[in-house]
Amino acid sequence: MRDPRYYQIAALSSLILYGCLSLDMHTSVSIVAVIILTALLTQFLFTRLLSLPYFEPRSALISSLSLSLLLRTNSYTLACLAAFIAISSKFAIRFRGKHIFNPTNFAIVVLLLLTDDVWVSPGQWSNATFFCFLAACLGLIVIFRTRRSDISIAFLVFYAAILFGRAIWLGDPLAIPLHQLQSGTLLIFSFFMITDPMTTPNSRMGRILFAGLVAGTVAAFQFIFYETNGVLYGLVICCMSVSLIDHYLPDKRYQWHNRNNNSRPVTKNLSNSHDLKGARI
Repeated sequence: MRDPRYYQIAALSSLILYGCLSLDMHTSVSIVAVIILTALLTQFLFTRLLSLPYFEPRSALISSLSLSLLLRTNSYTLACLAAFIAISSKFAIRFRGKHIFNPTNFAIVVLLLLTDDVWVSPGQWSNATFFCFLAACLGLIVIFRTRRSDISIAFLVFYAAILFGRAIWLGDPLAIPLHQLQSGTLLIFSFFMITDPMTTPNSRMGRILFAGLVAGTVAAFQFIFYETNGVLYGLVICCMSVSLIDHYLPDKRYQWHNRNNNSRPVTKNLSNSHDLKGARI
């Protein structure tokens, strides 16, 4: 239970349960089940094809739960495809032993670009204080367990500064940026997606720089191109800069501990490793 992925799974499952019971999430239990099952089967398939040491369901479960929270579709086929793209991207799109894109983020962006039958609805989440407090608390537990609180806090600070700065420049009331920050989707993105230790820079300074890049790119999509899914497009673009940031701001890479190691998650320098068998997928 020292593995922080257990806390992520518990937090995401709680959010899905709360959404199904108290909010109108515009999804069905069957769609959620299809996404989770497809993700686990895809993880198992690549485990066998690549002769990895053991089947690792935790990361696949986290990706599938995140997809269930954010992605909306009435098509079982597209739900399956989203889960397959998310998990397969970890194995197929890699650089120096590290997958480039956040699996959930990449799958959603690909499907948004390919079809009009999937969508992300920011309005599906209530802006009630209780839900925001719940998401923030659960998210804080996760980011501190994965030692990625710096990137989450930095992103929220940068993004809030942009929102308030824009409001002051335009002469808008400050209630507008406050309302923009009270978004369940934004909190889920900040606490559960951008904090992925496998797709963020290794050094603390690199992560703070990355958070600023993401915040600026997200703001550009939202306020220049008027793209409602700016947070998703912004992250997928900025993820391509992580290798460059790691090159100029190097540090040891975060590693999940394996199933035979009862110690806390450790960092290990695998910057020159290209072997999938040696990486924690």
